[in-house]
Order: sequence, then structure tokens, then C-alpha cells
Amino acid sequence: KNIGFRYITQHPNGMKIFCLQEWEALALYKDVQGYFKNGIELHEGDTVFDVGANIGLFTLQAYELGKKNVNIYAFEPIPATYKVLYHNAQRFGPEKIKAFDYGLSHTCKTMTFSYRPGVTMWSTSQDDDWKKAQKDDTSKNINRNIKNIVPNFHWLRWLPSFLRFWFIKRQVKDMVVKEEQVQCQVRTLSDIIREHNVQRIDLLKVDVEGSEHDVFLGIEEQDWPKIKQIVAEVHELNNREKITPLLKTLLKKHGFGEIVIEQDDVFKESNIFSLYALRPKKSGV
Repeated sequence: KNIGFRYITQHPNGMKIFCLQEWEALALYKDVQGYFKNGIELHEGDTVFDVGANIGLFTLQAYELGKKNVNIYAFEPIPATYKVLYHNAQRFGPEKIKAFDYGLSHTCKTMTFSYRPGVTMWSTSQDDDWKKAQKDDTSKNINRNIKNIVPNFHWLRWLPSFLRFWFIKRQVKDMVVKEEQVQCQVRTLSDIIREHNVQRIDLLKVDVEGSEHDVFLGIEEQDWPKIKQIVAEVHELNNREKITPLLKTLLKKHGFGEIVIEQDDVFKESNIFSLYALRPKKSGV
């Protein structure tokens, strides 16, 4: 049956997954490997929230690390991407993985998202200034890390630097310029906790292309103690208030004593950082 997307037969971890484009799935697979570090742990019976799940590669990684005995709530607002997420969830863990066709934010409403078919992981609800900064930063990032990224651009390392950077900027522009405006529903994390009677969230993962602060603002006071660990991708842009100090203050206020903010080698000198937050371990643990 033709369900509108591709099927990978040779994936790095041996799983056969559905995807929209193979090169992007490989890039996403590399990204999710960096989430489980700096003390972030996952155990059988844990509950995971995957906010900004895309096609579900972090969800599937968590599912495997939890020995297929973890409860996962995966959220993806873009309809075309959600369709792939849903089929991956059904293929691997229909009883343990719940896929939701909406995003999480600071309120419940309908929002306009820019969906980018050429690179779905850059789809965003942010404004044009944010998207321009993202595009420029991505071009520089690919140029800096030409030996470490997915195979599509490896041959470019043989070109003179000025010609290579021109080509990369052109390619990134082509991928980003093709946008579709889609209306998507967003809800708050506390809404989901109430609706599904979630007693705890052992790991909250957030990757929402610039809207990470909004996700945290959607957590009501009484629900913060239910969250044990957080890992998030954070975007710092020069044309707006710095997000990292705001998030650190917010997390410390709600009892997270161990907070690490670092930048992966692939993202050096870019605006993309990784945040890891844990509650202090109890004495004797």
C-alpha cells in the first residue's frame, strides 16, 4: 500500500523505519545519539515525553533503551510529518508509544507553522527574522563541518572554500525557501498531564525549533515536581532575548539542581546548544 513516504531498509541501528527522505533520517539519527549523556538515564517502566518528535527517531531510541517497556508520548504538529511518526509508532510499539498530531506550547490554540518539505526538521512557528538567522547559521555550520555531516555534501570538501560556501548557501536557500503554511493545533503540557492522568515524566525531551521556552511556560506549578529529567535543544539568536539564562532560572526555581548547557562539536560557533537538567539525587541513591 502506498502511504506517501519512503521505507528505509539499511538504517544505522538495523531498524527498518518509515521516513520522508533518507538523508534527513540519517541526520536525525545522529542528533538523537547526543541526548543520553550528562547523567540522563532511562529505565524500564519510565514515562517519556517527546516534544517535537518529527518522524520519531528519539522516540524509537528511547523505546529501545527502555527495553521496549517505556511509556512514550510523542508530539508532532505538522500533518505530513505526524503521519510518518504515527506509522513508526504503530510498527514498533503500538501499545507503548502514543503519537499525537499537535504540538506543545504555553497555551491552547491554533498556530501557523512553516512546513519545509525539503528539510522537515527545520519546520517552525517562528517569524521571518528567526528563519533568516537559522538559514544563515545552517550554511556556516555545514561549511565548518563538511567532513562530519551526512554524505550528501561530502564531495564538496574538494572545492575551493569560497566556491564551496557559495554552493552550500544556494542549497540551503533552496531547501528553506520551499515552505507550506499549515495550521496546527498546540496545547500545554499540563493539559496532557491532566487528560491522560500522567503521574510522572521521567524524561522530557524538547526540540521545537526556537519555541522551547513556550513549552516550559505551559507547565503549571503543580506539575513541575512530576518531571525528573529534561533534555532540550536551545536556540540562541542575537535579535531576541537570550533564552539560556531564562531557562536556567526557570529550572532552578523548580528544583533542578544539575543543569548542563553545552554545544556539540558539529554546532560549534552556531546558535544551537543542548540543555540537560536533572533533579539532585536523594541521599544514598
